[in-house]
Amino acid sequence: MNILLVDDEPLELEQLEYLILQKFPTWKIFKAQDASIALQIAKEHDIFLAFLDIQMPGKTGLELAKEFSGLYSMDIIMVTAYQNFEYVQTSLRIGVVDYITKPIIEEELIAILGRYERLGRYSEPIVNALKIIHQEYSEKLTLNYLASKIHINSAYLSRKFNEEVGMGFSEYLNDFRLKEAQKMLIDFPNLSISSISERCGFNSQHYFSQIFRKVTGLSPRDYRLRETFH
Repeated sequence: MNILLVDDEPLELEQLEYLILQKFPTWKIFKAQDASIALQIAKEHDIFLAFLDIQMPGKTGLELAKEFSGLYSMDIIMVTAYQNFEYVQTSLRIGVVDYITKPIIEEELIAILGRYERLGRYSEPIVNALKIIHQEYSEKLTLNYLASKIHINSAYLSRKFNEEVGMGFSEYLNDFRLKEAQKMLIDFPNLSISSISERCGFNSQHYFSQIFRKVTGLSPRDYRLRETFH
């Protein structure tokens, strides 16, 4: 799997490369210190996952992410020294799947990369389906929409999803949305439960709270309180 790391600080690039290869030594890492080099690498290689630093001279990481999203099908993770919700809002709008803050904590990085650990064992349609879910989970996703995006029959996709992922499309989507919501509840304590519910793609706050309690045993508010003062 080809991974692209973009940061204007060489030491940051080396640290990120080291942490990734410790866990996934067979992944191929490409590094760039500015957007122009990153764009050239993406043009020449099939990049699956990109880590982009937000604060870079010239074209910012967010501008580069927007350009990548328009040109290629890759998962993008933003790297930032600031926990700024405006960055997250912009990131979600342009299809960024996650963000991680500096200084990078190894456990947090491995948790994010864990999603990709099994991708080598999935067929191409399932890999493509998962990439769309990770990028568009905040939207109203349906199995039919997913099947049309990757040009296969929806019944076939449903069967393959169950066989390979071990759960149905809806169950996986809800599980992914809940994990994103859990992260957002902690990272943005001033953001309302209603806003988090909406940004994670749930139809209503009531349904979000209901399914959140079923999975975690706590309401979103109680979960936030517990994790904040843990």
